[in-house]
Amino acid sequence: MLVHFWGVRGSLPSPQLPSQIKSKISAILERLTPADIENTENRERFLAGLPPWLFGTVGGNTPCVSVGFDNPRELVVFDCGSGVRELGIAMGRQKPKPSHYRVFFSHFHWDHLQGLPFFNPSYDPSVTMDFYSPMKDLEAALYGQMTSPYFPVHMESMGCKKNFHLMEGRLELENAAISCKKMNHPGGSYSYMVNDGRRRFIYATDTELSAADFIKNDENTEFFQNADLIVIDCQYTLGEAIEKYNWGHSAFSLAVDFAANWGIKHMVLFHHDPTYNDRKLFNILQSARWYTERMNIKGIELSLAMEGLEINL
Repeated sequence: MLVHFWGVRGSLPSPQLPSQIKSKISAILERLTPADIENTENRERFLAGLPPWLFGTVGGNTPCVSVGFDNPRELVVFDCGSGVRELGIAMGRQKPKPSHYRVFFSHFHWDHLQGLPFFNPSYDPSVTMDFYSPMKDLEAALYGQMTSPYFPVHMESMGCKKNFHLMEGRLELENAAISCKKMNHPGGSYSYMVNDGRRRFIYATDTELSAADFIKNDENTEFFQNADLIVIDCQYTLGEAIEKYNWGHSAFSLAVDFAANWGIKHMVLFHHDPTYNDRKLFNILQSARWYTERMNIKGIELSLAMEGLEINL
């Protein structure tokens, strides 16, 4: 399965400010020497040697992650934050284009819905969209955000074939099985586990990890144990998590402990705070790696969720 990140921020979109771009340019110029621009090879070497927080950006769109399988006509999508707009644009250039989207919602907070009105494939009559949620008010939630005075285009204007499903238990698809698990978040939020028979992927945004998530009972073990990849809420540092107790998000260090507890092979830090710039986010990634070393945690690969990141399982 191919996991692609289209939106990785939490709470609200956070585009790069002009001052942040200027600061990056200034920092790059400070590193530049005359030798670095003598020829193409030197220029490429200079760019390749820049720290990732300077050469590129994590991105400012809210959550959207897609999972593709062998069938290019079908795509699984987790959440419709503003990143889903970028997904729709990209799929418009793909050949063949997907004609069937299965969209799973973690919950209905606005940063996980707000991109849906701008998802171009949803206006195509040849496209089928199946929407899933363990929450019973799925259809009302999606229609409700596209009504006056909140939005000028109603969901009825979407020309695709729309189906709404209450997610209960395990859903068997052509290429994989998908199951869900309720997590700790104000108003509720659900994680999803995708199992294609070879690899297991978990999407676990918007969760404030608690002692109950570490208990080795049958339910937790079946869902989390030895997963190949988890995308997990790491919005806060430990100090911020303590200050913002019960806000529904986790500290990166607790997420590392969680991944270690369940023998998860690869953890991606996700749902970044909208106030964090690229440098702080990469510092958090480095801190998470230092934490694994200090705690002697072995066997976990750590990555930072960035728009455009692809992970092939």
